Amino acid sequence: MTAIDTPAGAEGDLTGSVTTASRGSAYSALSRQIKQAGLLDRRPGYYASQIALILTLVAAGVTAFVVIGDSWWQLVVAAYFAVLSTQLGFLGHDAGHRQIFRSARRNYRLGVVLANLGVGFSYGWWVDKHNRHHAHPNDEDKDPDIGAGAFIFTERQAQASGHVARIFYRYQAWTFFPLLLLEAVNLRVSSLRYLLTDRNRSRIREVLLIALHITTYLAAVFVLLPPGKALAFVAIHQALFGLYLGCSFAPNHKGMPRLSAADNADYLRRQVLTSRNVRGHWLTDFALGGLNYQIEHHLFPSMPRGNLRRAQRLVKEFCAGQHVPYLETGLISSYAQALRHLDTIGRAPTRTG
Repeated sequence: MTAIDTPAGAEGDLTGSVTTASRGSAYSALSRQIKQAGLLDRRPGYYASQIALILTLVAAGVTAFVVIGDSWWQLVVAAYFAVLSTQLGFLGHDAGHRQIFRSARRNYRLGVVLANLGVGFSYGWWVDKHNRHHAHPNDEDKDPDIGAGAFIFTERQAQASGHVARIFYRYQAWTFFPLLLLEAVNLRVSSLRYLLTDRNRSRIREVLLIALHITTYLAAVFVLLPPGKALAFVAIHQALFGLYLGCSFAPNHKGMPRLSAADNADYLRRQVLTSRNVRGHWLTDFALGGLNYQIEHHLFPSMPRGNLRRAQRLVKEFCAGQHVPYLETGLISSYAQALRHLDTIGRAPTRTG
């Protein structure tokens, strides 16, 4: 299963100022510009260099881990591996969108190796969840990324929460970043729940690869380090991995408009209005795995990461011509907007009577 690459439809009129036909043709016109610019073409050289870089950094990390040995300096190595785990996750994300190869099978194989074996969570679970998010961004009923859980994102979820939960949600803006430290654990629990619901061949293969990852990882850490340092290494690595990964995805949609089928938004507006770009430079692109170009990524999920910066100028100009609001902000501002939204929802008054 791979993430959607084409719009599900272009019907509807969100504002009432543009006709259905013109809205449907708007995305087609933009798509033609993008294709003519060659921005949907695969970038094998780009991804070969990215994979080679990350593997080199992994090899350097393993070497440092072995050479440093029994020392509290290993906690620095743990933080280093948190960065590498997230970067491997970004490559798995790209494989899930068929950005790396044209062949679905080759992308799947690489994605499973990167996610299950390299990071320790289910590629199949993530692609299934991520597909639904891309198809229905910020749709309360269909987007799993804004489902109620540790956090709530909509007034309706606030009204439906119990008294005890409401006490916790009232402070969710303050607990957001601390709870991201547990995100790596959450990913693995969700992965195993997904894989164990239907024990077909592909899911059994994924479980075995995750088991191999966990076994090898824990064996290496506990063989080379005494128990106390080993536990500290695992805790720092997994906590910072979850924090980094969560911080990379948090700016994208939190606090942006929520749309449902009743809004009748066409594909172009549904993707642009619910997404937020993060302004930056090459280091931002690397640190966020290209997710800072969230609008372009949602419009063209199969576009290779290395083409997103070039596509931004075309998309931004096109949206201006179509009078479609295009939001781009700084990284700190994006977090502030997301936290303000969480605080507003957390403090929403409960329904009485």
